[in-house]
Amino acid sequence: MTVLVTGGAGYVGSHMLLALRDAGEAAIALDDLSVGRKELVPEGAALVVANVGDRKKVAELLAEHAIEEVIHFAGSTLVRESIGRPLAYYRNNTANMIALLEACGDAGVRRFIFSSSASVYGMPEYSPVPETAPLRPISPYGASMAMSERVLADVASRSNLAFVTLRYFNVAGADPKRRAGEIGRATHLIKIAAQIAVGARKGKLQIYGADYPTPDGTAIRDYVHVSDIAEAHLAALAFLRGGGGAATLNVGYGRGYSVREVIDAVERVIGRDIVEEASARRAGDPPQLIADSAAIRRVLQWRPRHDDIDYIVRTAIEWEKKLMQSPEGFAR
Repeated sequence: MTVLVTGGAGYVGSHMLLALRDAGEAAIALDDLSVGRKELVPEGAALVVANVGDRKKVAELLAEHAIEEVIHFAGSTLVRESIGRPLAYYRNNTANMIALLEACGDAGVRRFIFSSSASVYGMPEYSPVPETAPLRPISPYGASMAMSERVLADVASRSNLAFVTLRYFNVAGADPKRRAGEIGRATHLIKIAAQIAVGARKGKLQIYGADYPTPDGTAIRDYVHVSDIAEAHLAALAFLRGGGGAATLNVGYGRGYSVREVIDAVERVIGRDIVEEASARRAGDPPQLIADSAAIRRVLQWRPRHDDIDYIVRTAIEWEKKLMQSPEGFAR
Protein backbone atom coordinates (compact mmCIF):
# COMPACT_ATOMS: atom_id res chain seq x y z
CA MET A 1 0.00 0.00 0.00
CA THR A 2 1.38 3.40 -1.00
CA VAL A 3 1.01 6.48 1.21
CA LEU A 4 0.77 9.94 -0.37
CA VAL A 5 2.71 12.58 1.56
CA THR A 6 1.84 16.12 0.51
CA GLY A 7 4.61 18.63 1.14
CA GLY A 8 7.01 15.68 1.13
CA ALA A 9 9.97 17.78 0.00
CA GLY A 10 9.64 20.10 2.98
CA TYR A 11 10.97 20.07 6.52
CA VAL A 12 8.50 17.81 8.32
CA GLY A 13 7.36 16.02 5.17
CA SER A 14 10.86 14.79 4.34
CA HIS A 15 11.21 13.36 7.86
CA MET A 16 7.86 11.65 7.38
CA LEU A 17 9.16 10.01 4.20
CA LEU A 18 12.24 8.82 6.08
CA ALA A 19 10.08 7.38 8.86
CA LEU A 20 7.87 5.59 6.35
CA ARG A 21 10.87 4.19 4.49
CA ASP A 22 12.49 3.05 7.73
CA ALA A 23 9.20 1.29 8.58
CA GLY A 24 9.14 -0.48 5.21
CA GLU A 25 6.26 1.59 3.83
CA ALA A 26 5.99 2.74 0.21
CA ALA A 27 5.39 6.46 -0.25
CA ILE A 28 5.00 9.15 -2.89
CA ALA A 29 5.81 12.80 -2.24
CA LEU A 30 3.65 15.54 -3.73
CA ASP A 31 5.26 18.98 -3.60
CA ASP A 32 5.28 22.09 -5.79
CA LEU A 33 8.83 22.89 -4.58
CA SER A 34 7.85 26.47 -3.74
CA VAL A 35 9.42 25.90 -0.32
CA GLY A 36 10.60 22.29 -0.37
CA ARG A 37 13.68 20.94 -2.11
CA LYS A 38 13.84 17.78 -4.20
CA GLU A 39 17.16 16.87 -2.54
CA LEU A 40 15.28 16.19 0.69
CA VAL A 41 13.12 13.46 -0.83
CA PRO A 42 14.83 10.22 0.20
CA GLU A 43 15.84 7.51 -2.20
CA GLY A 44 12.98 5.13 -2.86
CA ALA A 45 10.23 7.75 -2.63
CA ALA A 46 8.92 9.13 -5.90
CA LEU A 47 8.41 12.88 -6.19
CA VAL A 48 5.50 14.35 -8.14
CA VAL A 49 5.91 18.09 -8.68
CA ALA A 50 2.46 19.68 -8.49
CA ASN A 51 0.38 21.92 -6.27
CA VAL A 52 -1.84 20.13 -3.78
CA GLY A 53 -4.69 22.40 -4.88
CA ASP A 54 -4.58 21.04 -8.44
CA ARG A 55 -7.60 18.76 -8.06
CA LYS A 56 -7.25 17.15 -11.49
CA LYS A 57 -3.56 16.33 -11.07
CA VAL A 58 -4.04 15.02 -7.56
CA ALA A 59 -7.02 12.89 -8.60
CA GLU A 60 -4.96 11.34 -11.40
CA LEU A 61 -2.14 10.60 -8.98
CA LEU A 62 -4.45 9.00 -6.42
CA ALA A 63 -6.11 6.84 -9.07
CA GLU A 64 -2.89 5.83 -10.80
CA HIS A 65 -1.38 4.46 -7.60
CA ALA A 66 -4.63 3.29 -5.96
CA ILE A 67 -3.80 5.43 -2.93
CA GLU A 68 -6.04 5.00 0.09
CA GLU A 69 -3.97 6.91 2.67
CA VAL A 70 -2.88 10.55 2.65
CA ILE A 71 -0.68 12.45 5.09
CA HIS A 72 -1.13 16.16 4.48
CA PHE A 73 1.72 18.59 5.29
CA ALA A 74 1.60 20.95 2.30
CA GLY A 75 0.81 24.54 3.19
CA SER A 76 2.12 27.90 4.34
CA THR A 77 3.28 28.04 7.95
CA LEU A 78 4.75 31.44 8.89
CA VAL A 79 2.70 33.37 11.42
CA ARG A 80 4.22 36.79 10.72
CA GLU A 81 3.97 36.35 6.96
CA SER A 82 0.32 35.36 7.26
CA ILE A 83 -0.50 38.66 8.95
CA GLY A 84 0.76 40.52 5.89
CA ARG A 85 -0.63 38.06 3.32
CA PRO A 86 -3.88 36.66 4.72
CA LEU A 87 -5.50 35.77 1.38
CA ALA A 88 -2.45 33.74 0.34
CA TYR A 89 -2.73 31.72 3.54
CA TYR A 90 -6.45 31.08 3.27
CA ARG A 91 -5.94 30.05 -0.36
CA ASN A 92 -2.90 27.85 0.18
CA ASN A 93 -4.06 26.24 3.39
CA THR A 94 -7.86 26.11 3.47
CA ALA A 95 -8.89 26.37 -0.20
CA ASN A 96 -6.25 23.83 -1.21
CA MET A 97 -7.39 21.54 1.60
CA ILE A 98 -10.88 21.60 0.12
CA ALA A 99 -9.55 20.71 -3.34
CA LEU A 100 -7.45 17.89 -1.87
CA LEU A 101 -10.40 16.45 0.03
CA GLU A 102 -12.54 16.60 -3.09
CA ALA A 103 -9.92 14.61 -4.98
CA CYS A 104 -9.63 12.16 -2.10
CA GLY A 105 -13.40 11.68 -2.09
CA ASP A 106 -13.46 10.98 -5.82
CA ALA A 107 -10.60 8.46 -5.48
CA GLY A 108 -12.00 6.64 -2.46
CA VAL A 109 -9.23 7.56 -0.02
CA ARG A 110 -10.03 5.89 3.29
CA ARG A 111 -7.52 7.35 5.78
CA PHE A 112 -6.31 10.94 6.15
CA ILE A 113 -3.84 12.52 8.58
CA PHE A 114 -3.75 16.30 8.79
CA SER A 115 -0.81 18.19 10.23
CA SER A 116 -2.35 21.12 12.02
CA SER A 117 -0.82 23.52 14.52
CA ALA A 118 -1.03 24.75 18.09
CA SER A 119 -1.60 28.18 16.52
CA VAL A 120 -5.29 27.30 16.46
CA TYR A 121 -5.37 28.00 20.22
CA GLY A 122 -4.16 31.59 19.89
CA MET A 123 -3.54 32.98 23.38
CA PRO A 124 -4.71 30.08 25.58
CA GLU A 125 -6.04 30.92 29.02
CA TYR A 126 -4.18 28.10 30.75
CA SER A 127 -1.19 25.85 30.29
CA PRO A 128 -0.59 23.06 29.40
CA VAL A 129 -3.23 23.37 26.68
CA PRO A 130 -5.65 20.44 26.23
CA GLU A 131 -7.39 19.64 22.96
CA THR A 132 -10.66 20.84 24.48
CA ALA A 133 -9.37 24.41 24.85
CA PRO A 134 -11.28 27.02 22.79
CA LEU A 135 -9.92 27.67 19.30
CA ARG A 136 -9.14 31.38 19.22
CA PRO A 137 -6.45 31.89 16.58
CA ILE A 138 -4.83 35.32 16.48
CA SER A 139 -3.23 35.09 13.03
CA PRO A 140 -4.45 34.18 9.55
CA TYR A 141 -2.18 31.15 9.71
CA GLY A 142 -3.84 29.86 12.86
CA ALA A 143 -7.29 30.70 11.50
CA SER A 144 -6.59 28.85 8.25
CA MET A 145 -5.55 25.78 10.22
CA ALA A 146 -8.67 25.92 12.37
CA MET A 147 -10.85 26.28 9.25
CA SER A 148 -9.10 23.33 7.62
CA GLU A 149 -9.66 21.21 10.70
CA ARG A 150 -13.38 22.02 10.56
CA VAL A 151 -13.59 21.24 6.85
CA LEU A 152 -11.94 17.86 7.40
CA ALA A 153 -14.19 16.98 10.33
CA ASP A 154 -17.34 17.97 8.41
CA VAL A 155 -16.32 15.96 5.34
CA ALA A 156 -15.47 12.91 7.42
CA SER A 157 -18.80 13.06 9.26
CA ARG A 158 -20.61 12.59 5.93
CA SER A 159 -18.31 10.00 4.37
CA ASN A 160 -16.26 6.89 5.07
CA LEU A 161 -13.08 8.92 5.57
CA ALA A 162 -11.29 8.17 8.84
CA PHE A 163 -8.96 10.89 10.02
CA VAL A 164 -6.53 12.08 12.65
CA THR A 165 -5.66 15.75 13.09
CA LEU A 166 -2.35 16.39 14.83
CA ARG A 167 -1.83 19.82 16.37
CA TYR A 168 1.86 20.03 16.85
CA PHE A 169 3.72 22.59 18.83
CA ASN A 170 7.20 23.98 18.02
CA VAL A 171 8.95 21.60 15.66
CA ALA A 172 12.74 21.71 15.91
CA GLY A 173 15.91 19.74 15.31
CA ALA A 174 16.91 17.51 12.41
CA ASP A 175 17.25 13.86 11.49
CA PRO A 176 19.91 12.34 13.79
CA LYS A 177 21.60 10.78 10.74
CA ARG A 178 21.71 14.18 8.98
CA ARG A 179 19.52 12.93 6.13
CA ALA A 180 17.08 15.84 6.41
CA GLY A 181 16.53 19.07 8.29
CA GLU A 182 15.06 22.54 8.07
CA ILE A 183 15.90 24.50 4.93
CA GLY A 184 15.07 27.84 3.38
CA ARG A 185 14.58 31.19 5.09
CA ALA A 186 15.22 30.80 8.81
CA THR A 187 12.37 32.05 11.00
CA HIS A 188 12.50 29.72 14.01
CA LEU A 189 14.68 30.27 17.07
CA ILE A 190 16.62 27.00 17.08
CA LYS A 191 17.31 27.15 13.32
CA ILE A 192 18.61 30.72 13.60
CA ALA A 193 20.67 29.94 16.71
CA ALA A 194 22.19 26.89 15.00
CA GLN A 195 23.16 29.00 11.99
CA ILE A 196 24.86 31.52 14.23
CA ALA A 197 26.59 28.72 16.12
CA VAL A 198 28.24 27.32 12.97
CA GLY A 199 28.99 30.70 11.39
CA ALA A 200 26.41 30.44 8.61
CA ARG A 201 24.66 33.54 9.92
CA LYS A 202 26.22 36.74 11.16
CA GLY A 203 25.03 39.19 13.77
CA LYS A 204 23.32 38.89 17.12
CA LEU A 205 20.59 36.44 18.04
CA GLN A 206 17.42 38.47 18.42
CA ILE A 207 15.19 37.83 21.42
CA TYR A 208 11.75 39.05 20.43
CA GLY A 209 10.29 40.16 23.71
CA ALA A 210 12.07 40.09 27.08
CA ASP A 211 9.13 41.41 29.08
CA TYR A 212 6.68 38.52 28.94
CA PRO A 213 5.00 37.35 32.19
CA THR A 214 7.34 34.35 32.42
CA PRO A 215 10.13 33.54 34.91
CA ASP A 216 12.91 35.06 32.79
CA GLY A 217 10.78 37.42 30.69
CA THR A 218 11.11 35.49 27.43
CA ALA A 219 8.49 33.40 25.65
CA ILE A 220 8.14 29.72 26.49
CA ARG A 221 7.49 27.01 23.92
CA ASP A 222 7.09 23.24 23.82
CA TYR A 223 9.89 22.24 21.41
CA VAL A 224 9.32 18.85 19.76
CA HIS A 225 11.97 17.01 17.79
CA VAL A 226 10.95 16.63 14.16
CA SER A 227 11.64 12.87 14.20
CA ASP A 228 9.19 12.47 17.09
CA ILE A 229 6.65 14.42 15.03
CA ALA A 230 7.12 11.93 12.19
CA GLU A 231 6.75 9.02 14.62
CA ALA A 232 3.48 10.52 15.85
CA HIS A 233 2.16 10.42 12.29
CA LEU A 234 3.25 6.78 11.96
CA ALA A 235 1.36 6.02 15.17
CA ALA A 236 -1.68 7.82 13.78
CA LEU A 237 -1.50 5.73 10.62
CA ALA A 238 -1.40 2.53 12.66
CA PHE A 239 -4.35 3.80 14.71
CA LEU A 240 -6.43 4.42 11.58
CA ARG A 241 -5.49 1.07 10.07
CA GLY A 242 -6.66 -0.57 13.28
CA GLY A 243 -10.11 0.92 12.90
CA GLY A 244 -9.69 4.18 14.81
CA GLY A 245 -10.70 7.55 13.51
CA ALA A 246 -11.99 11.06 14.12
CA ALA A 247 -9.25 11.97 16.58
CA THR A 248 -7.73 15.41 17.16
CA LEU A 249 -4.57 15.33 19.25
CA ASN A 250 -1.79 17.61 20.45
CA VAL A 251 1.79 16.64 19.66
CA GLY A 252 4.10 18.02 22.31
CA TYR A 253 6.22 16.93 25.23
CA GLY A 254 4.14 18.68 27.86
CA ARG A 255 6.90 20.98 29.04
CA GLY A 256 8.40 24.16 27.72
CA TYR A 257 11.67 26.05 27.46
CA SER A 258 12.09 29.80 27.37
CA VAL A 259 14.09 31.57 24.68
CA ARG A 260 16.91 32.12 27.16
CA GLU A 261 16.88 28.44 28.14
CA VAL A 262 17.21 27.48 24.48
CA ILE A 263 20.15 29.87 24.14
CA ASP A 264 21.72 28.24 27.21
CA ALA A 265 21.33 24.85 25.52
CA VAL A 266 23.03 26.11 22.35
CA GLU A 267 25.92 27.47 24.41
CA ARG A 268 26.28 24.16 26.24
CA VAL A 269 26.42 22.24 22.98
CA ILE A 270 28.99 24.50 21.28
CA GLY A 271 30.97 25.28 24.44
CA ARG A 272 30.93 29.06 24.08
CA ASP A 273 28.64 32.05 24.35
CA ILE A 274 26.65 33.54 21.49
CA VAL A 275 25.80 37.21 21.31
CA GLU A 276 22.14 38.03 21.88
CA GLU A 277 20.03 41.16 21.76
CA ALA A 278 16.56 41.84 23.12
CA SER A 279 14.07 43.57 20.84
CA ALA A 280 10.33 44.19 20.68
CA ARG A 281 7.74 41.42 20.81
CA ARG A 282 6.42 40.07 17.52
CA ALA A 283 2.75 40.28 16.65
CA GLY A 284 0.92 37.01 17.17
CA ASP A 285 3.34 35.49 19.72
CA PRO A 286 1.70 34.21 22.93
CA PRO A 287 3.82 34.33 26.10
CA GLN A 288 3.61 30.59 26.65
CA LEU A 289 2.44 27.59 24.61
CA ILE A 290 2.81 24.12 26.09
CA ALA A 291 0.90 21.01 25.09
CA ASP A 292 -1.17 18.77 27.27
CA SER A 293 0.09 15.55 25.67
CA ALA A 294 -1.87 13.02 27.74
CA ALA A 295 -4.34 12.22 24.95
CA ILE A 296 -1.82 11.32 22.24
CA ARG A 297 0.13 9.15 24.65
CA ARG A 298 -3.07 7.31 25.57
CA VAL A 299 -4.82 7.11 22.18
CA LEU A 300 -1.84 6.49 19.91
CA GLN A 301 0.54 5.00 22.47
CA TRP A 302 3.05 7.59 21.26
CA ARG A 303 6.31 7.55 23.18
CA PRO A 304 8.74 10.30 22.11
CA ARG A 305 12.41 9.36 21.91
CA HIS A 306 14.12 12.75 21.70
CA ASP A 307 12.66 14.76 24.58
CA ASP A 308 15.87 16.60 25.46
CA ILE A 309 16.52 20.22 24.52
CA ASP A 310 20.29 19.74 24.24
CA TYR A 311 19.76 16.81 21.88
CA ILE A 312 17.29 18.79 19.77
CA VAL A 313 19.76 21.66 19.52
CA ARG A 314 22.68 19.34 18.73
CA THR A 315 20.87 17.73 15.79
CA ALA A 316 19.97 21.18 14.44
CA ILE A 317 23.60 22.28 14.65
CA GLU A 318 24.86 19.10 12.98
CA TRP A 319 22.43 19.71 10.11
CA GLU A 320 23.69 23.27 9.67
CA LYS A 321 27.24 21.94 9.54
CA LYS A 322 26.20 19.60 6.74
CA LEU A 323 24.61 22.44 4.81
CA MET A 324 27.83 24.44 5.02
CA GLN A 325 29.75 21.45 3.63
CA SER A 326 27.20 20.68 0.89
CA PRO A 327 27.70 21.40 -2.82
CA GLU A 328 26.68 24.86 -3.95
CA GLY A 329 22.93 25.30 -4.15
CA PHE A 330 21.83 22.40 -1.91
CA ALA A 331 19.34 23.35 0.80
CA ARG A 332 20.90 26.71 1.63
